Amino acid sequence: MKTALVAVCAVLVLSTLASAQSPTLNAMPNTVFVGADGKFETAPDIALIQFNISAQADSAKEAYDLAAKQAEATRQVLRANGIDPKSAEIGFFAVNPLYDWKNPKHKVIGYQVTTSVSLKLKDFSKIGPVTQQLADASVSESQSLSYTLDSTDEAKSKAVADAYRRARASAESLANACGRTLGELSYASVDTSENIRIIAPMQRRAMPMAMAAQGPTPTEEFSPQKVTVTAHVNAMFVLK
Repeated sequence: MKTALVAVCAVLVLSTLASAQSPTLNAMPNTVFVGADGKFETAPDIALIQFNISAQADSAKEAYDLAAKQAEATRQVLRANGIDPKSAEIGFFAVNPLYDWKNPKHKVIGYQVTTSVSLKLKDFSKIGPVTQQLADASVSESQSLSYTLDSTDEAKSKAVADAYRRARASAESLANACGRTLGELSYASVDTSENIRIIAPMQRRAMPMAMAAQGPTPTEEFSPQKVTVTAHVNAMFVLK
């Protein structure tokens, strides 16, 4: 009977090896290999506002000058809300010619200057005023808002611990089914990821200033969605 249980255990272990999300490993006698997912949810402490500054004109210089005016308007909005403009980060800057594709010669008919801006806020009460004032200043065609963590190290550690607990529980169940006892950990690998929650882009001039004075901004009085950090743990245990 014990021989039959060992045979069943071998089949289960090989099945687990085939299905687990893991690096390629050589099957070792008297071991069990399992994989499990874990997660940790927590309230965000950073709001990330992202938008583009874009300007179009007949010449590259004119487009650049228009973009510079929009950038200055952005700095004024930030200063008005007690935010240092240096805290805003530039992702890219591009000057692109615009072509008349209906013309066989593809004649250049203008230029477009585009740059991306990211702003991290720890004071969530500033989200509404900043997004509204940027819209009123016609700075950007659209804005997006997402929530994240300033540091994910602690959240990742807790997600890994949850994944390992689940992996060990699975290994213990498998060992018990085979009539064996779970021994020490002999191998492990970890992969973590953060689930970023993004609110749909807010279109420019979505709410005139007169309307803004009569009611709350779109994000006011709502709670930000929690940040979820996930982890996958692969673990190999010795069977006694």
